[in-house]
Amino acid sequence: MALSDRDIRLGMNRPISRRDFLNGVALTAGAAALGAAGLPRPAMATTPAGDPAALTGLRGHSETAMNIGHALRDGSFWNSAPAVEATGESYDLIVVGGGISGLAAAYLYRQQKPDATVLVLENNDEFGGHARRNEFTASNGKKLIGYGGSQSMQTPTYFSGAVKTLLADIGIDLSKFETYYDQAWHEERELGDGILFRKEDWGVDRLVITTDAAADWVPETPLNAAAKADLIELIDSPPDYLAGKSRAEKFEILAQTTYADFLTVIAGYDPELVKYFQRSTEAYFGAGIDAVTALDAWGNWNPGFGGLDLGERPYKTMSPSGRLALTDPDPYIYHFPDGNAGVARALVRGLIPDALPGSSMEELVNNDVDYGRLDVEGSPARIRLGASVVKVAHEGDPASATGVVATYVEDGKLKAATAGHLILACWHRIIPYLTDEIGAEQVAALQDQHKVPLIYTNVQLRNWEALDRARIAGFNDVTGFWNGAEIDFPVSVGDYSFADVPADPIILHLSKIPTTGDATMTAREQAAAGRQYLTTVSFEDMEREIRDMLDRALSAYGFDAARDIEGITCNRWSHGYALEYMRPWDTFWPDGPLPIEAARKGWGRIAIANSDSGAYAYAHSAMDQAARAVNELVGGIEDYSKFPGPPVEMLDLEG
Repeated sequence: MALSDRDIRLGMNRPISRRDFLNGVALTAGAAALGAAGLPRPAMATTPAGDPAALTGLRGHSETAMNIGHALRDGSFWNSAPAVEATGESYDLIVVGGGISGLAAAYLYRQQKPDATVLVLENNDEFGGHARRNEFTASNGKKLIGYGGSQSMQTPTYFSGAVKTLLADIGIDLSKFETYYDQAWHEERELGDGILFRKEDWGVDRLVITTDAAADWVPETPLNAAAKADLIELIDSPPDYLAGKSRAEKFEILAQTTYADFLTVIAGYDPELVKYFQRSTEAYFGAGIDAVTALDAWGNWNPGFGGLDLGERPYKTMSPSGRLALTDPDPYIYHFPDGNAGVARALVRGLIPDALPGSSMEELVNNDVDYGRLDVEGSPARIRLGASVVKVAHEGDPASATGVVATYVEDGKLKAATAGHLILACWHRIIPYLTDEIGAEQVAALQDQHKVPLIYTNVQLRNWEALDRARIAGFNDVTGFWNGAEIDFPVSVGDYSFADVPADPIILHLSKIPTTGDATMTAREQAAAGRQYLTTVSFEDMEREIRDMLDRALSAYGFDAARDIEGITCNRWSHGYALEYMRPWDTFWPDGPLPIEAARKGWGRIAIANSDSGAYAYAHSAMDQAARAVNELVGGIEDYSKFPGPPVEMLDLEG
């Protein structure tokens, strides 16, 4: 598409650190994506020549891996697949999926069987799954590190014994984050928050700086007069909207009412508040306020509940994340500069020490991974990138078989390896396409799990002077393509130091969760629609929206998108985070039976891991599910979480 005058003014033609949309090819599906030999052609080398973390542009799920999965789903993959090449390789364990759960499973298996050989097959060009590291080199030569997916280790108080032990064993001392994370960074620089209103939706482009009292800033917004008055009351002095009801009655009503209906039906407020708050629940629940209950919005600290006298204990029907958000006893500081990619790197170091030298947390952040050491013949643990598994099967009757065969695509060829055990640490919905050894009930349970689609983007700025002039660390964009932008977490580890003064280069973090906002669609239906939508969005579209949003919000403070943006990496996760069980859609929650109970059942010599198996999109859940899977195969691990969310015994639930 030709660049407009505005595109040029925003810098769409400037030479920054970016990469074209998957080598210029839009995501395709099914047979159309297959090469002449019937297998997708790799979009890049299977083993990266350098560090994938340094790649910019569009990252996330690779084109090749997605095309293979779509071909399996559509039934076209095997129509033109070549003969399988036997590698002759045999292992004690093969793990399908090199995310945190798969890496943890490999590590825990070797802890239980120290002499075991393990092969991890990962379909992308990087290990870690959604725990993705992004790197930039600023114009002043400074290296900047950001996170492209799994963000932080949230609430260690609630971690299971198995997770705490695993983290300690791989060299992660959580107490060190109390020093690494500068909890006074924002306060010392007097940085607050803002809200961007767009002229297409609100009649004017306006950045409003927020303060504690809504009465001080809401009058500056372009909301209509009634909505302004309603918003001030909602935030500053909410009444008891359910006066005369008992606390138990209030909980039941709020558990069956979306936050959108709470605002308009129960509180009787202007519908413009629904538009204003629509996306306020997306980051935590993967759905907007049209699909999230008022009770979970209370847990999310959305305004309006101060006058209801709900107490401090979570109600039993709150979602796992609703329970967590309401009761979280820990500061949100357990964050590597690259997010939970730091955890993935620690697991890789524990499996293959030669690939990441060192033993400290500082070395996890500052040392480079030697990707050439990940898959070395003869090594007891191997990680094979760019290897998409397409079939798993026992060698004979699963009840009596002594081995399992994994068939996978690598370098455009179909290969097979065998193992004594196999762990599927991949998405639930792909498993029925990999095997014909499970029954209809388990297939239905596996397909119940939908991934929440999302884009996590890092924008490297040459400085943050405009933000300093505005006195904000970030802002929400309530109706734009992106949900807003915020300065990355202030974390310094070893030789890696976070920005100090406004002249320093910095990373802005942006996110998008493509929900429909259609109240007639369930959370699962919205997730499916969002995945389809992401296949239509190019990197150019994303870059244009980034530049436009930052220009609208910050140009009045001296920001120049063409001058100040030095790098962009968009991590597109069409199949993002595990969708939690939530009312009003999941009436089986929390009493059960829960679909994961049938979905994650192993059979024969195969077990299932991944955060899907916990219906809880957190790194510690991925590790818990790895522990459960390993325990099913070889025993020896007991203290792992068995239910979604914080430990029930620590919550003192109402109801």
